[in-house]
Amino acid sequence: MVRWEPGAAERLREAAMQLYVERGFEQTTVAEIAQRAGVTARTFFRHFADKREVLFAGSEDLAGALQRAVAEAPAGAAPMAVVAAALDVGGRFLGPDRERTRHRQLIIAANPELQERELIKLARLGERLAEGLRARGVAPQEAALAAEAGIVVLRVAFERWLTETDPGDLRAIMREVLTALGKVTAEQK
Repeated sequence: MVRWEPGAAERLREAAMQLYVERGFEQTTVAEIAQRAGVTARTFFRHFADKREVLFAGSEDLAGALQRAVAEAPAGAAPMAVVAAALDVGGRFLGPDRERTRHRQLIIAANPELQERELIKLARLGERLAEGLRARGVAPQEAALAAEAGIVVLRVAFERWLTETDPGDLRAIMREVLTALGKVTAEQK
């Protein structure tokens, strides 16, 4: 084996997804993933902490992109407008490969441990959004509410995007869900 395998991380991701779909997450080993990718198990562990991480790699990149979007939103923008801008960035980040994302979500849905990990990831995204809003001067309670509402919008839009036959662009769905949220909350007045 060569010391440096170009494209190893992507080959490992692809091999893992194929095996998880074919055999199931729990029945797939790191050794099998590495073998299918044409690398060693040691190379696998250079790229991923464990086989779960293959499904969650990129979470920090997404969180960072959302935080940057919050920081770069126009001064004086309302908290939900800032969250909407962050969701738009998130939609670009999450939306390029719907079929791969669908497979990922099916794998997660079949495993309670992975479902828990996904919920933790979403909670951390909400915390990062709230942190960014507070840094903009939004009061803690309002920052938490706007951030959590944003995560709900993300979850509802993401589910719709994955399950509809021809859903279109994830970002457009997020905007529709944000509008629906506005209508629902306006009914409370």
